[in-house]
Amino acid sequence: MTELIQDNPWVAWAALAVVLAVAEVLGLDLVLLMLAVGAGVAAVASVIGAPFWLCMAVFIIVSAALLVLARPPIVARLHAGPTVRSGTSGLVGHRAIALTVVDERDGRVRLAGEEWSARTADRGTVIDPDADVLVVAIDGATAVVTPDPDPRKGP
Repeated sequence: MTELIQDNPWVAWAALAVVLAVAEVLGLDLVLLMLAVGAGVAAVASVIGAPFWLCMAVFIIVSAALLVLARPPIVARLHAGPTVRSGTSGLVGHRAIALTVVDERDGRVRLAGEEWSARTADRGTVIDPDADVLVVAIDGATAVVTPDPDPRKGP
């Protein structure tokens, strides 16, 4: 085995690249992936005939450059996705149907398949039963609603 590695050092670099890439799948922080790419480039340098010290330098330089230059924007892009709203905050923006008259003090709406107490967001606004409404806030267990400006869109 040692003869194989001494005669073909690229095998060791390629094996290191594979081990690091597989380990990256377990960690998912992209550090080991950058090291795996560095080992892959060192394997290519070794295939070309570069001495061990030069392959090691290539590995260090490429890995460091990827860690400093490539990883931060990749991580930022991965974490820049939309935030998932859950719980009652996830209901804000949903459409509902008034089950009773809804005014600034009281009412009932069907929201996300459930019956909710409701009130209007604006004083003096009265919403008739069967009207489409838009949830603008959740106040405790009460949906704060306004008349739906575009009732054709659905929930």
